[in-house]
Amino acid sequence: MVTTSITVDDTGFLRLVLARADDALVLGHRLSEWCGHAPILEEDLSLANIALDLIGQARSLYALAGAASGHDEDQLAYLRDDRQYRNLLMLEQPNGDFACTIARLFLYSAYIDPYWRMLATSGSELAPVAAKAAKESAYHLRHSAEWLIRLGDGTAESHRRAQDALERLFPWTGEMFEPLPDDVAVPVAVWDAQVDAVLAEATLARPAPKWQQTGGRAGRHSEHLGHLLAEMQHLQRAFPGATW
Repeated sequence: MVTTSITVDDTGFLRLVLARADDALVLGHRLSEWCGHAPILEEDLSLANIALDLIGQARSLYALAGAASGHDEDQLAYLRDDRQYRNLLMLEQPNGDFACTIARLFLYSAYIDPYWRMLATSGSELAPVAAKAAKESAYHLRHSAEWLIRLGDGTAESHRRAQDALERLFPWTGEMFEPLPDDVAVPVAVWDAQVDAVLAEATLARPAPKWQQTGGRAGRHSEHLGHLLAEMQHLQRAFPGATW
């Protein structure tokens, strides 16, 4: 029977898997929006490839979630409503300018890269996915860090835009450290050290502590996720059960 919406009882380990899958899918979708719009052709290709890495990670994780939930990866990606998504709020925000996109990719990669490396040796059911994802996240971190340094230590305008991006994004970063069931924890000090080292080289100031946004892991999202899902899920919902 064809259905246009599903509900998943995502408790315990399943919530962890879906949270990581949703992070990868949503950020991958956001980065794919740069295709044809990046400032140079090389970066157009780089962002598209990073988006493909993330969507590939999402597929692997949704496949694991499917074994536990009884739904396949396409149903999990395309047939859940926004309240069922567990992604970080920072990742669903609009791209903004190029500096904002790079800053977001860096702040997230500085967290997820050590996370995947820790998980790869943890004995978790996610370890095989983590081992592959760690190779990709290492590149994502290096690429975004190099660009942030180039922007921060570049012209007065690129420096201003990079600093503005950090000020905008830092209130969303605390949510990354909220615990998930059966998960490994990245020490805040590890993320701090990576971020501070790159900001120093980029001549950018770390924003002062501010109120941290939260809610994504519980399904409380900004209006931006609804617009993103409307675009991403349109074909499947308009033609439920369609196959190529």
